[in-house]
Amino acid sequence: MNESLQMQRQVDAIYRAESRRVFATLIRLLGDFDLAEEALHDAFAVAIEQWPRDGMPVKPRPWLVSVGRFRAIDRLRRRTRFDASLAELAQQLDAQPELPDDDVEDDRLRLIFTCCHPALPQEAQVALTLREVCGLKTEEIASAFLLAPPTLAQRIVRAKAKIRAAGIPYQVPALEDLPDRLDTVLQVIYLVFNEGYAASSGPSLTRADLSGEAIRLGRLVLELLPNPEVMGLLALMLLQESRRQARTSPTGDLILLADQNRALWNQEQIAEGRSLVQQALSSGQVGPYGIQAAIAAVHAEAPQPAATDWAQIVGLYSLLAQIEPTPVVHLNRAVAVAMRDGPQAGLQLLDEILAEGDLAHYHLAHAARADLCRQLGETAEAKVSYQRALDLVKQEPERRFLESRLRELV
Repeated sequence: MNESLQMQRQVDAIYRAESRRVFATLIRLLGDFDLAEEALHDAFAVAIEQWPRDGMPVKPRPWLVSVGRFRAIDRLRRRTRFDASLAELAQQLDAQPELPDDDVEDDRLRLIFTCCHPALPQEAQVALTLREVCGLKTEEIASAFLLAPPTLAQRIVRAKAKIRAAGIPYQVPALEDLPDRLDTVLQVIYLVFNEGYAASSGPSLTRADLSGEAIRLGRLVLELLPNPEVMGLLALMLLQESRRQARTSPTGDLILLADQNRALWNQEQIAEGRSLVQQALSSGQVGPYGIQAAIAAVHAEAPQPAATDWAQIVGLYSLLAQIEPTPVVHLNRAVAVAMRDGPQAGLQLLDEILAEGDLAHYHLAHAARADLCRQLGETAEAKVSYQRALDLVKQEPERRFLESRLRELV
């Protein structure tokens, strides 16, 4: 094999293994996301150029941090001719000693807590952290917030600008300060899991890398802060993840909950999730994640779809709607009411929700309406809603499912 090509592959492997930790250290050193990102790319560009000639350093990560740091200082100095205020920052960074190469337990979790700074609005904290730390695309984050991507992108830009203008430091908070950031951190982990559980776009229904990472982070947070909502979130993720094997066919097609082979559900994850739900609920401090986990546990306890306790699920959704009255929660409750009281009762609630306009561009709302209309024999209405859902969906398995439903109505 060509030596240059072999070294290129080694650099690529180190990038996959170390880029997150190098990036985390550069942020701690430089205090700026954009500058740290540029420094990271610069460091690996230098590595690609130098390592084939000089050989790979014994400790690649400290080498990359050092090169990235000095390249960032050089960038700031070059920019001083346009912005004199950067000269002082370059001097400060040059005089600042490098951080020791300590092996922290988890850089990503440290960065998540760092970025969830209470000086920013919560939605801005979440969006910025998902984009810069968790690596989600702007379109994926926008889908989670039911926003247009340009709107979400502007929130991230404004958050970065506020950080710079206010001089908010990128410092890992002390243990006693973590609870103040916990709600936002849990939302970040929850949205990472959601993108893994049901990808917003692309050829696959799920992304195991994201859901697995969210569960890993959830376990770490539980070790740090074993409170009921952390238990609830971890329980929810485990119970949802337990159905992964049964949610798609061998060809990758979507299988609805009612049609899944429950023998494929992961009983170990279900048992752990149910235990965590019981612990969370017994604390008497019930929050939105605990309630959602309880709903997932009711589904997990049913040996077959007909045995599902829909009355209990409706009651739990009603409680959740009091705590977190979002359009998606109301949508899920309407679907549960349809399962308990019949499609007409669910359709009435769903039409009221859609009339408010918040879910006008949410394909799952139109797909749910189409299904209820189909059950009621309202074929023309079902076709309109299925087509509207098709116009909005961006994920291929869901697209194929909706197309098959639409064909059945012809």
